[in-house]
Amino acid sequence: MQNAGNQPGLFSLREHGIRNIATAYWNLTAAQLIEQALARGEGRLAANGALVVETGQFTGRSPKDKFVVRQTETEAAVDWGAVNQPMPEEHFERLYLRLMAFLQGRDVFVQDCFGGADPSYTLPIRVITQKAWHSLFARQLFVRPPDGAAENHIPEFTLFFAPDFQADPQVDGSHTETCIVINFRKRMVIIAGTHYAGEMKKSVFTILNYLLPERGVFPMHCSANVGAEGNVALFFGLSGTGKTTLSADSTRRLIGDDEHGWSDAGVFNFEGGCYAKCIRLSQEKEPQIWNAIRFGSVLENVVVDDATRACDYDSDSITENTRAAYPVDFIDNAVIPGAAGHPTQVVFLTADAFGVLPPISRLTPEQAMYHFLSGYTAKVAGTERGLGKEPQATFSSCFGAPFLPRHPSVYAQMLGERLLRYGVGCWLVNTGWAGGPFGVGQRMSLPYTRAMVRAAVEGRLDRSPVEPHPVFQVLVPKFCTGVPPELLDARGQWSDKAAYDRAAADLSGRFRKNFEKFGKISKEILEAAPVA
Repeated sequence: MQNAGNQPGLFSLREHGIRNIATAYWNLTAAQLIEQALARGEGRLAANGALVVETGQFTGRSPKDKFVVRQTETEAAVDWGAVNQPMPEEHFERLYLRLMAFLQGRDVFVQDCFGGADPSYTLPIRVITQKAWHSLFARQLFVRPPDGAAENHIPEFTLFFAPDFQADPQVDGSHTETCIVINFRKRMVIIAGTHYAGEMKKSVFTILNYLLPERGVFPMHCSANVGAEGNVALFFGLSGTGKTTLSADSTRRLIGDDEHGWSDAGVFNFEGGCYAKCIRLSQEKEPQIWNAIRFGSVLENVVVDDATRACDYDSDSITENTRAAYPVDFIDNAVIPGAAGHPTQVVFLTADAFGVLPPISRLTPEQAMYHFLSGYTAKVAGTERGLGKEPQATFSSCFGAPFLPRHPSVYAQMLGERLLRYGVGCWLVNTGWAGGPFGVGQRMSLPYTRAMVRAAVEGRLDRSPVEPHPVFQVLVPKFCTGVPPELLDARGQWSDKAAYDRAAADLSGRFRKNFEKFGKISKEILEAAPVA
């Protein structure tokens, strides 16, 4: 076996069971990895300097192929079911041994990095990949060690990413040739049969969601930023609701765009990079993200012109889920390292394609718990393949159900405790449609949404008089600087008021139907539900 790059002296590949590989490329820099990726035909450079790659069959995660190894220590702690599918230990062992055999005679790329920007809670990880561009993705997305520190790196979790290795359902107990398996006892993750790099990112997030609650840290699927006065804001929301866009605000400093922990000391980023959706990205509307896409960034499934290499961010011919991965310090005025104090405001983002929810509303602590457990947004054709013409309501507990190994109530309780302990304000922001549902109404104006969010996170909206919504009970402000007052009234924007009432009643019923799955819930939270 040959080695290239900065090989650590304490924990070699043999410690992982890897033998007889061709060359191990250790902790290569971004430029070195880009050279390797280009030489191996893994991608090409765009005119803006980013490395452009395609992920083939899978342009998103494969949640039905994700497993957790069932062991004594995970038996009672994991919320088993469709999200956390169990895999017996013996199946994992067969999969692992077959993977080790597959890697023999091949090159591998190794990146030593961390999950978590707070040294008190950081998780040393090692990412071992087949592809150079996957190693670049890991280097840019996770927290990078200081110069020279990788030589003494001892990983506490190791990710194996082998897209050309396929699982065998008959032998390994997987559903398909693709599988993502987390083994908490062996501290390993195996990702096979997919090139989609987001599987690495979300595997580490799942690991931290499992480990950190026992250490008193609340793990969150949210972005975070901080104002000049030190006022921290959190932005929860499912993909496509605006977490990255709204937290990348030129008037505030970005802590991180997707995953954070909330400890007794404050908020800290789990990552060292950002993974932004870039479909219909424009320099005018999202200048910080636009400027971050440069040499060292990775663009997934973005269409580029063969002659000019210019990016066509408007094209969804490969997928709607086009992505840009880049270090957080590519964002102007980012917080490095990614840590700050306790939040003063929390924002829940939902893209309501039914056009029913107010553009912004204040939540009581009980309503915050209800909407956190609900995790509502609505998807429409054009944002996800396979959807029909009508909007589809999506409820994802804690705005991140696919990444929660424990029961949602564990995370909801941690949120509720912190909202009360630190006196945090909470807001529900609709980044979806107004004046009617998708196909009839209009998408919320981003400049107006920014104005509302800025007013909320800066505390200026606290002084606005409010009126309870007749169906959802949330408290709707009557005015907001920079926003026409009539736009704050969701019902008022519909020309057909009876149609609005029917749509609101329909969505209310969907909320209440979804909440039935939680079983026994406190009376106070249940009373925060929309009325019939």
